Amino acid sequence: MKTPLEQLHLVKVMRQRFAEMGDAPALRQKQSGQWQDISWTEFGLRVDAVSRALLAMGLAVQDKVAIFANNCAEWTIADIATAQIRGVSAPIYPTNTTEQSAYIINDAGAKVLFVAGAEQYKKAQTLLSDCPTLTDVVLLDEALEPVDMAARVHRLADLINADNAAYQTELELRIGDSALDDLFTLIYTSGTTGEPKGVMLDYRNFASGIRQHIDFLPMGADDVSLAFLPLSHVFERAWSLYSLSQGSTVAYIDDPMQVQNALAEVRPHVMCAVPRLYEKIFSAVFEKLETASANKQRLFRWALAVGMKRFESEQGRYTLGAMDKLQLQIADKLVLSKVREKLGGRIRFMPAGGAALDPKVNEFFQAVGLRVICGFGMTETTATITANHLGKIGIGTNGHALEDVQVKIGDNDEILVKGDTVMRGYYNRPEATAETFTEDGWLRTGDCGRFDEQNRLLITDRIKELMKTSNGKYIAPQRVEGMVARDPLVEQVAIIADARNYVSALIVPAFEALEAWAKEKGIQYKDKMELVEHAQVKAHFEERLKAVQSELARFEQVKQFTLLQREFCMKLGEITPTMKLRRKVINERFAEQIEAMYQKVRRARA
Repeated sequence: MKTPLEQLHLVKVMRQRFAEMGDAPALRQKQSGQWQDISWTEFGLRVDAVSRALLAMGLAVQDKVAIFANNCAEWTIADIATAQIRGVSAPIYPTNTTEQSAYIINDAGAKVLFVAGAEQYKKAQTLLSDCPTLTDVVLLDEALEPVDMAARVHRLADLINADNAAYQTELELRIGDSALDDLFTLIYTSGTTGEPKGVMLDYRNFASGIRQHIDFLPMGADDVSLAFLPLSHVFERAWSLYSLSQGSTVAYIDDPMQVQNALAEVRPHVMCAVPRLYEKIFSAVFEKLETASANKQRLFRWALAVGMKRFESEQGRYTLGAMDKLQLQIADKLVLSKVREKLGGRIRFMPAGGAALDPKVNEFFQAVGLRVICGFGMTETTATITANHLGKIGIGTNGHALEDVQVKIGDNDEILVKGDTVMRGYYNRPEATAETFTEDGWLRTGDCGRFDEQNRLLITDRIKELMKTSNGKYIAPQRVEGMVARDPLVEQVAIIADARNYVSALIVPAFEALEAWAKEKGIQYKDKMELVEHAQVKAHFEERLKAVQSELARFEQVKQFTLLQREFCMKLGEITPTMKLRRKVINERFAEQIEAMYQKVRRARA
């Protein structure tokens, strides 16, 4: 029998955990070089104290609170404390500009701003004069010093230690009045184009998501989830809240660049990530393999083949024989277990979303015994719409729809969705909300897809991102980019094809690997610019591109490319916080390089 959604209201679930879990670790983060835990009891005490402090600031039911910080335990404390007083949190990406942050604060009408990080604090001081609704700023980071501003400034520690006992009765009343239809959060979509829109998600959305995930991705008190993606994104936020709802420990890293170290130190059981992380791990492994001896390369590839048999047997598609089992023991001891140890050695599964994961990259992880769970979702659906299940993984697919979510394919192959996890709409945007739903209430996802023979969803591309060449051919850029990015020498790639007569690419090399190769070949260069312009380097990339594109049709293959001397940058607005390309910005910023790739061919034909 299903648990009633009322019992899965996030505030009620969290308070139950506070009461039951006692000294078990709830939150974990690194401080002064050491990982430190916050117990469930202490977590609850801090949340209650911050809730009372927010009431003392005068926050009414459904008032808005903004959170502008990198991942940290205090982020979640602020989030749950806001929820307990029936407030609405509006996360801001820590990489957002001052203008972007002010836009969210003003659109939401936020009264309180939680902030951590020197960079974010500096932006907060600048934007305050443009945000008239802000009355209070709370410093989550102990290293930050309060300064005179147009709002009241508080340290989180002071709020936790403050005597606000007079507000306990009001807090209990707010908690008792909590309703599934209360707004829980406004998540502003980062978007690849246009102004961000505040997605209205309520407690029913999250309660339904929790109930549906319990059945196929079980978590428990012994599990540790590593919060690597920004909590300001729905994927990490929803997953971390789900983990906490199940009594698991969430470990936070404030710098995504430290994920490799954190994996070794925290040794998580679960971690959700976007395809780029999996691609980078895949590329690093195969880059190292390229320099190994022929015997080691053969051993590695043999071990992967054996590992795939284990994976297929777990999916019920293959029966392991006695010889298979013996070979698996050898392969696991010599190769596969060593790869798993690089990720901590305790991974049970890793949800993947945000974009399509290249099937070959997926196969690699499944072969070494790391169960990547690909799914499809969006902010407007509280993350998951469909997902693969353990024991039913279909590589290249995004799995089955969640039990209580309806999915169908509409006009132009667009994926349409209905269910309790679908948003209420866009905040202050009735016209945009109307455009996003069909007349009979189906959410338009903006993604193209189809179902396979087992009713698993396959994503073909985003409707707005399909590129049409001047020859009338449609190009799915993510598919091409995924294949090119498999090469260990490729760090980032952006495909160009719209209204062009062939496909070209802007490629950011993996410079550490490229420089090692250049040294081995005796190539002399002064800087990165000279390196990427070197004829031998270009020729090498040309050969490698031919190899990785062998599975593409000729019209899909990259014909010309330009090697860039720097990465696409989040701060410059070229990629979103979840590593998606902002194509319009990239096309404008690199217009000269793009045009040069097509002029080159025109000159050659003249």
